[in-house]
Amino acid sequence: MSFGPEWFVVLGVIVLLFGAKKLPELARSLGRSTSEFKQGMKDGTETPDQPPQESPPASAQMQPPPPQPPVQPPAAGTTGSSQN
Repeated sequence: MSFGPEWFVVLGVIVLLFGAKKLPELARSLGRSTSEFKQGMKDGTETPDQPPQESPPASAQMQPPPPQPPVQPPAAGTTGSSQN
């Protein structure tokens, strides 16, 4: 990674935005969050001491809905509106 003049501009903008007093606190929190992230990644890749509990098969968990009775068509000659 090259450290060219554009980096000086970026650092200058950061100092102007946050102020010189706030920069150590920001750097400290960035370092802590980075180390916590790395620790979490390390913990996530390790194998657990206990094997995971087996869950019941998916077919036992999901059952199809009960069958619905067929819909009867309306009787011939009857309509929903009455005309006089």
